[in-house]
Amino acid sequence: MPVEVIRDWRDLTPDQKGAAVAIGAFDGVHRGHQAVIASARAAARDLGVPLGVVSFDPHPRRWFQPDAAPFRLMTPDQMARALAPLGVDRLYLLPFDAEMAAMSDEGFASEVLAGGLGIRHAAVGFDFTFGKGRTGSPEALRRYGADLGFSVSAVDRLDDPHGLKLSSSAVREALQAGDMDRAAAILGRPFAIAGAVVHGDKRGRTIGVPTANVALGDYMRPAYGVYATRSRLEDGRIIDGVANLGIRPMFETEQPMLEVWLFDFDEDLYGQTLETDLVARLRGELKFDGLEPLKVQIAADAAAARAVLAG
Repeated sequence: MPVEVIRDWRDLTPDQKGAAVAIGAFDGVHRGHQAVIASARAAARDLGVPLGVVSFDPHPRRWFQPDAAPFRLMTPDQMARALAPLGVDRLYLLPFDAEMAAMSDEGFASEVLAGGLGIRHAAVGFDFTFGKGRTGSPEALRRYGADLGFSVSAVDRLDDPHGLKLSSSAVREALQAGDMDRAAAILGRPFAIAGAVVHGDKRGRTIGVPTANVALGDYMRPAYGVYATRSRLEDGRIIDGVANLGIRPMFETEQPMLEVWLFDFDEDLYGQTLETDLVARLRGELKFDGLEPLKVQIAADAAAARAVLAG
């Protein structure tokens, strides 16, 4: 079942309230986030209520640092899809605006969580903060919940048995290093970029390599280079491929782009949403002296990608 996405905390109907919720940014819905959601899921089961996740759009970091470099690990649509297999019924995607930014921790607990969402339980991470100036803590939330009628659980920091830190910042560090295996180990799935296929300069078609081009938007920039990929089409088909992520030094494109060559595929995808897993980084970006060396390298990259994906 798809997750119901509710984009406000005001004027909800009675049947949209009363959930046990996990609260946080949940950018990436990585394995650490999944532990918090599991705590909320246990409470939802015990209370006999729906399971919800409370997050924010835009990400609070984007609100407070509007000029910060792109940093997101997923879009809201990707978040909703990642939450579905975890048994989540509702995603409360709350608008992070001037009103929310100015709200005290007590105001957030009373007006948003208790009054607006009518929650029965809140699960948070050990380092969860909330309210203006980030004054709220799990302990403060417990105190507010005791007065407002909801229980609270706080999940300890979770690392894997090998000491792998399970956090969004650790995912970003892995992606910046081009370590897709480590990023996938933290996320529990490959890192994926989703976006509408846009018109490019169509140079690829002139050398027999038509690409689907996706702008990176507010996604963080993984290490530039060539990747083995798997792409999901809107109709559910999954197509192997190879992609260049970056600025293409030979052509010096102004904005970084994900350019995916879908193997054994020749259909018009313009305007459709393509979601592409970056399975493995094959090499960094290179600058070529002409089209012939470029074509030779593309053939080698395609062979390498097919070998990785077959394995």
